[in-house]
Amino acid sequence: MRVAMIGTGYVGLVSGACFSEFGIDVVCVDTDADKIARLNRGETPIFEPGLDALIEANTKSGRLSFTTDLAAAVKAAEAVFIAVGTPSRRGDGHADLSYVYEAARQIAAALDGYTVVVTKSTVPVGTGQEVARVIREARPDADFDVASNPEFLREGSAIEDFMRPDRVVIGTESERAQAVMSELYRPLFLRETPIVWTALQTAELIKYAANTFLATKITFINEVADLCERVGANVQEVAKAIGLDGRIGAKFLHPGPGYGGSCFPKDTRALVATARDAGAPLTIIEQVVAVNDARKKQMAEKIIDACGGSVAGKTIAVLGLTFKPNTDDMRESASLDIVPALQDAGATVRAYDPEGMDEAKDLLNGLVWCADAYDAMTGADAVAILTEWNQFRALDLGRMKGLLKEPLMIDLRNIYNPAEMAAAGFRYTSVGRPENGI
Repeated sequence: MRVAMIGTGYVGLVSGACFSEFGIDVVCVDTDADKIARLNRGETPIFEPGLDALIEANTKSGRLSFTTDLAAAVKAAEAVFIAVGTPSRRGDGHADLSYVYEAARQIAAALDGYTVVVTKSTVPVGTGQEVARVIREARPDADFDVASNPEFLREGSAIEDFMRPDRVVIGTESERAQAVMSELYRPLFLRETPIVWTALQTAELIKYAANTFLATKITFINEVADLCERVGANVQEVAKAIGLDGRIGAKFLHPGPGYGGSCFPKDTRALVATARDAGAPLTIIEQVVAVNDARKKQMAEKIIDACGGSVAGKTIAVLGLTFKPNTDDMRESASLDIVPALQDAGATVRAYDPEGMDEAKDLLNGLVWCADAYDAMTGADAVAILTEWNQFRALDLGRMKGLLKEPLMIDLRNIYNPAEMAAAGFRYTSVGRPENGI
C-alpha cells in the first residue's frame, strides 16, 4: 500500500509517520522546500513527544520520505490524503478552504489509475463533494473516489491517539474506497478499534460536533468556576463529583484561562458559520465562542486584581506560553491575550516556556525571555502560571520566595494546593477555589 500525504503540518506529519509505522509506504508532500529539506536532514519542524524517533526509524526503513514533487507522489499512490491547513477565514468565521481546493486541483492533474482522495483536514460539511467536483472538472477521465477521514489527535499525545484511537471515522459510499481504507487501517481493525463507516457529509460533521462539544465542556466548567468564586465553593470538587457521572465524564472539566490551539477556536467558529448558512443556528456554540473570547481577557484582569488592582511599574513572571503543555503550538493561546494586556497595564513581563519560546518570539513583543522558571521569577513582583507544564508542578517554594519581591502566585491552572501555598507563606490565587482550599 502506498500513500501520499499532502501537507506536512501537524496532522499530515503525524499521520504520515504513523501510517509508515503500520508498514505502509508514505510520501509526505509540501510546497515549503525549506521544511522538506529540514525533514530530509532529520529535523522535525514541530514539537510532539515521540515524533522525532518515529520519523527517524521509518525514514531509515525506507517507508517514509519527504518531497516537494506532488505529481510523482500522487501518481504512485493508492490513497492521497489532503492534510493542508483550514484556518478561519477573515471576516465571517468560515474555514478557509483555498488550500484544500488547490491541493485537489494539483492531485487531479497527477492521478494515474484508481485512487482514493481522502480529506484528512478538518473541513465543513459539503467539502468532500466539492473536492470531487473540482477533480472531475479538471480530469473528467480520472478514476477516483473521495472519502472523509477526520483526525482526532490531541497535541502532546498525538501518536498514542493515532495508534490507539477511541474510534476511526471514515465517510464514503464507495465499496472500492472502503476496501482501500480498510486495508490502510487493518492494524487497528485487528485490535478491534471501532471503525465508524458513514456517509461523506456525516463524517465531516462528526469532527466538528466532537470538537465543539469538548469546547462547550471547557467553557461550562469555566463559568461554573466563576460562580464558585462568588459563592465560596470549590470548582475542582464540583468537577470531580459531576465527572463521576458516566453520562458526563471527567475529561475536559478542568477550569483555566479558556481553550486555544489549532482546532477548538477555528472549529467552533466554522461550525457556527456553517449552521447559520444552513438556517439552523447553534446558539449554544455561539455563546461558547463569545464566552471563551472574553475569558482570556478576564484572566488578565484576575492577575491584575491579585496584584492589588494595578501592575503599573511591576514585573510579572509568566510561566507557560503555549496553549497547552507538551507542544510548541502558540495558536490561539491565552497568553496572546493575557501578556499584552499586562503590558498595556504597565507591567514588565519576564517569560519562560519549555518549548514555545521560539514561536512566541514571533507573536509577542517587549518581553524579557528567560532561561528557566526561576530566572523568570528573579526580581518579579508576582508569578503567574498560564500553562501546566510538568516542570511547573513541583517548584521549590523556598527558592521562589527568595527570588520574588513578594510571595504572590496566580495559578490559572490550579496545579497547587491553596492550603499548602498559604502554609508556605504565599498569597495564592487560583481559579474557582477558596483561598484556603476548603
